[in-house]
Amino acid sequence: MTEDITPLSPTRRRALRAAAHHLNPVVAISQKGLTPAVLTEIDRCLKAHELIKLRLYGIEREHREALFAQINSALNCHTVQHIGNLLVLWRPDPGKDPAAEEFPPDLRAPATAKRRGATPITKKQAAERGQTRNR
Repeated sequence: MTEDITPLSPTRRRALRAAAHHLNPVVAISQKGLTPAVLTEIDRCLKAHELIKLRLYGIEREHREALFAQINSALNCHTVQHIGNLLVLWRPDPGKDPAAEEFPPDLRAPATAKRRGATPITKKQAAERGQTRNR
């Protein structure tokens, strides 16, 4: 687990945050801190799900960043989001090809999606376009 992983792009991070929104925390870190058993459980959950939430209980704000860095270095994962006592972690599945799927399937834009032009359309322009389409 010592291989170096590339940093997350802002687009990928945004997609992972959206995918993690509905997740419930699967691991809790409390009084005894980051023990080997907790690290093993986080690793097991990352292998099963790739994207997980952690909840912290009773850990002071000053110690959280060091704890996150320790988890990331020990498990070779990324911190996607940190809000208060919740932490979202992601580690790509080694069995998957990372280029095969950039985004989760439910977050991809449909193939038929079209973007509107940069110029705004007035009512008169829209009526003229509608008439030309109907001819």
